[in-house]
Amino acid sequence: MTFKTDIEIAREAVKEPIQAIGAKLGIGEADLVPYGHDKAKVSADFIARSAGNPDGKLILVTAINPTPAGEGKTTTTVGLGDGLNRIGKKAMICIREASLGPNFGMKGGAAGGGMSQVVPMEDMNLHFTGDFHAITSAHNLLSAMIDNHIYWGNDLEIDQRRVVWRRVLDMNDRALRDIVTSLGGVSNGFPSQSGFDITVASEVMAILCLAKDLDDLRTRLGDMIVAYRRDRSAVYARDIKADGAMAVLLKDAMQPNLVQTLENNPAFVHGGPFANIAHGCNSVVATKTALKLCDYVVTEAGFGADLGAEKFMNIKCRKAGLAPSVVVLVATVRAMKMNGGVAKADLGGENVQAVKDGCANLGRHIENLKSFGVPVVVAINHFVTDTEAEVDAVKDYVRKHGSEAVLSRHWELGSEGSEDLARRVAEVADSGMAAFSPLYPDEMGLLDKINTVAKRIYRADEVLADKKIRDQLKQWEDAGYGNLPVCMAKTQYSFTTDPNRRGAPTGHSVPIREVRLSAGAGFIVVICGEIMTMPGLPRTPASETIMLNDNGQIEGLF
Repeated sequence: MTFKTDIEIAREAVKEPIQAIGAKLGIGEADLVPYGHDKAKVSADFIARSAGNPDGKLILVTAINPTPAGEGKTTTTVGLGDGLNRIGKKAMICIREASLGPNFGMKGGAAGGGMSQVVPMEDMNLHFTGDFHAITSAHNLLSAMIDNHIYWGNDLEIDQRRVVWRRVLDMNDRALRDIVTSLGGVSNGFPSQSGFDITVASEVMAILCLAKDLDDLRTRLGDMIVAYRRDRSAVYARDIKADGAMAVLLKDAMQPNLVQTLENNPAFVHGGPFANIAHGCNSVVATKTALKLCDYVVTEAGFGADLGAEKFMNIKCRKAGLAPSVVVLVATVRAMKMNGGVAKADLGGENVQAVKDGCANLGRHIENLKSFGVPVVVAINHFVTDTEAEVDAVKDYVRKHGSEAVLSRHWELGSEGSEDLARRVAEVADSGMAAFSPLYPDEMGLLDKINTVAKRIYRADEVLADKKIRDQLKQWEDAGYGNLPVCMAKTQYSFTTDPNRRGAPTGHSVPIREVRLSAGAGFIVVICGEIMTMPGLPRTPASETIMLNDNGQIEGLF
């Protein structure tokens, strides 16, 4: 059986003018800032005028730990949003923007797939409306202003050994992880060690996705700690006088991007922090605006539920005052078999026992999500090789864990294939069963918060943190940052810090390599194991097969 590629399907989409998509949400043409015919930003004035509207129901889509077999979280998010509209609900989706790094590396894009996509797919996976470029520029402007301040006399008495603000680039480039700057003589400044992170790991990205408006954005930018003096007192971005110019660069990027699905339903695509090294959710502005415009908002959190969903609950919901009505946990028969020990090359054959063996990972995520007080519906993202016996094995397992699994064929059929899932999710969302609560209180100590996530979500026996890290956490508590949540930077492939340990392992440790204070974003980043804040390209990057064909069309992007 031959299927069209995602990009071929996207090219054949019959798109409505973006003004018509806005009209479905009550957004007039004057409140849209068009970027061509099929995408636009929503004005800050309209967002402010909508603030008094009642809120719709918030639906979170998350997934099991990613496997090479594929899970399809974004595809399910889009399919569910289309399905809700198909059954007569007023719904829209809110997802993140794609980073160029993984697009040209290994992971691929972030616009869904098959018949459940957001379009324009090529634009979304490339430059889109320039938000990531604005974030990169704002971040690096601050870097330049720090170095410039030191060059012209260092009135703030910055200890050059303790500049903690690095640079960013929206590309996977391992050669830039650790660098030396300002070589070449007196006119170039003072040599120092620095490095690059990927743009989606920038604190500026996190701030853009958590700020409620432009005033809040500038305040948070000013709150960022960029360096320390010899007496260990902090130097902030506002001390460098960079917050105003940074806010100017980010003014347009703060506005949510409106696009559409293949079925012409509205979608906000805005912000893109990674879930393994940042908090992995789309912007608060986009989500809260969508809730004011629709009865149901379907949003996703990056990677597996141990990362994206945990941070969605403990960081985004805590900071924004949000509460999900239901969580949709995406799983596939193929991924269950891979978790059960089947090699990727052998996933096409029926193996009910391997499905059963691999369901432990799914069960762990169900238990974790329920611990937040939110009901869970499992979406079995259908693949053509799935057999009825394998699907039934997943359904039986989920039923024994007190939840329900619904087979969805949205990739193949679009909203026609997701009707059953949409009906069940809407029923649960409307039931009032949710009693959301974060995993830990604000007043809990920072190390205790780390231990809580490691032990209750990862099921680790212990957290390994040396004296330097413990002392650093204590210093931040003494400085008034003890009430911040923690953002765990960890591999997405496992509950452990070892990406090769699949399933639902216990009896492991979580080693902490480094902690970083994101005072503007409002969380502590805890870097665990070997996770990198600047990824590298794989041996054979996707960029080797991306090109323009003879008709000037993009090939190889998907």
